[in-house]
Formats: sequence, C-alpha cells, structure tokens
Amino acid sequence: MGILATCRELGVGFVTYGPLGRGFFTGRNKRGEDYADNDARHHDPRMQGKNYELNLRFFASISELAASKGVTPGQVAITWLLHQGADIVPIPGTKRRKYLEENVAAVGVRLSEDDLAAIDSALPPGATSGERYPTARMAFIER
Repeated sequence: MGILATCRELGVGFVTYGPLGRGFFTGRNKRGEDYADNDARHHDPRMQGKNYELNLRFFASISELAASKGVTPGQVAITWLLHQGADIVPIPGTKRRKYLEENVAAVGVRLSEDDLAAIDSALPPGATSGERYPTARMAFIER
C-alpha cells in the first residue's frame, strides 16, 4: 500500500512537497546544471540532460492549458492537486510575496473535467523522466 492510500485509510491528510516540481512548473525553470552548485535543483536528476528535455514535454502541455485560461502553469499544477481530494494540501515554497499571491490565487482557477483528463493524460503517474532525488537520497524514500 502506498503512502497516499495509507493516509486515506487512516483519515490523515497528505501534504504535497514540491507541488511545483521544485520550480519546474513555474515557467522559470532551467537545466539543473544552470543552477548554483548549492541549489538542490543543480543535482536533481529530473532537471539533468536528457531527463530535462523529456520533462519539458509535460511542462509544454500544462503551459498551453494555463495560457488558454489566462493563468500560470504553477497555478494549474496547484489547482490540479486541489482537485485530487480534500485531504490533499499543496505547500508550494516561495521567496517572494508576488509568487505567494500567485500561488494563493490558484484556488480561484477553474479546471473542467476535460481539463483534468487532459492533464492526467499528458502527465500520467510515473511518466516523468529521471529519479526524484539523486541516487544517495533515493535510498531513504519509500517507493
């Protein structure tokens, strides 16, 4: 049984970590090697080399949907999470007030059933390219 299923069985809420894909869905993403060496994203396998290129496909589909609604890709990502159940709580990190306000405004974004299906089709579970963390850190993650 996975973590989310266990939380639901126990009636415990699930707080999503990194709901914006460590900045990937903000539209301000870049290759891992372009971040400072002390930035965790510099070592993030999903932002390295070919993985980055493959994962850009997912961003493109979310970005197109966001543009059609006049919102940001990050707002679409947060809104999608809010549609996954009342027990799901996204906690996007930010350093700037304007991004905090942008993230909070995601509550007002409306996604239709067709929008949700399109997102699920474009980004099915397990479709991202690359591990979630560098190899040494993956040893501590329940899969």
